[in-house]
Amino acid sequence: QVQLVESGGGLVQAGGSLRLSCVASGRTFSRLAMGWLRQVPGKEREFVAAISRSGSTTRYGDSVKGRFTISRDNAKNTLYLQMNALKPEDTGVYYCAADLDAVLITTTKYDYWGQGTQVTVSS
Repeated sequence: QVQLVESGGGLVQAGGSLRLSCVASGRTFSRLAMGWLRQVPGKEREFVAAISRSGSTTRYGDSVKGRFTISRDNAKNTLYLQMNALKPEDTGVYYCAADLDAVLITTTKYDYWGQGTQVTVSS
């Protein structure tokens, strides 16, 4: 089992920034492929960003490329998502996700999910 706890969400004006964090436990963090997903009410969960076990490879959804940065600190068992130039359409619940077997996942098909943290961007 992997436990994931997100933090850092909140209310921000359009053009602002937020940094999300996710602390993982239960497995060796450096052996987990990690990612961020988000969901808006009434819509399917959307892939936001992914990072490989070592952190050497990252991928982003088209809607966040150039604005969001995913990173990880394997010594601290922590995943991050730096979100800049936020737009109202970035509003949603952001989930940290982990996978035990894959190297990198660029879809929503992860083994484990956190409880989510709300991000609201006002116009």
